[in-house]
Amino acid sequence: MSDNPEQLFGQVTSDQDPFKKILSKIPGFKGYMERQSRRDADKLLREAIATRFEQLWGRVSGLQREFINQGEIALVDDLEAAAIKMRTFADRVRRATRGYSGLFDAVKINEEELARLYAYDASLLEMSDEVERAIDNLEASLGTDGLPAAIRHLVKTTQGCIEAFNLREEAITAAPPSAS
Repeated sequence: MSDNPEQLFGQVTSDQDPFKKILSKIPGFKGYMERQSRRDADKLLREAIATRFEQLWGRVSGLQREFINQGEIALVDDLEAAAIKMRTFADRVRRATRGYSGLFDAVKINEEELARLYAYDASLLEMSDEVERAIDNLEASLGTDGLPAAIRHLVKTTQGCIEAFNLREEAITAAPPSAS
């Protein structure tokens, strides 16, 4: 599965069955189908984000086991804060609402808001690169005086991911910047 947001949307729309392609010709239904496709693409994107963060969490867990084997129990506890934040983030992303209400729900997210949701979720995927660099830095700091700082940086970076996720709903429903 690709992590590229546009490829995910293309994959979802290209996989439409013939019945959906016929229905997309009905006035007004095409917009619904596009929103549904964006919704499905957002779900795929969130799955990719969660999977990526679970892979990064696996690296952190490996480091924790290494610290245990070396008798560095204090470092395991320090690193546990980052591990918990990564798991929390992955779980929350995976279980997030799909961003578009059903056809007859009272509250609907319009196409523009859905596009903002998709863009926001794509930015969450980019945060995995930041976390990966922090883990790389931590691994490079093993056996050095910089290790505690590298752990603190990883904890801070993973906390930033959770804070960004907490702002997800606001980012979606906020009015777009006006062109002045």
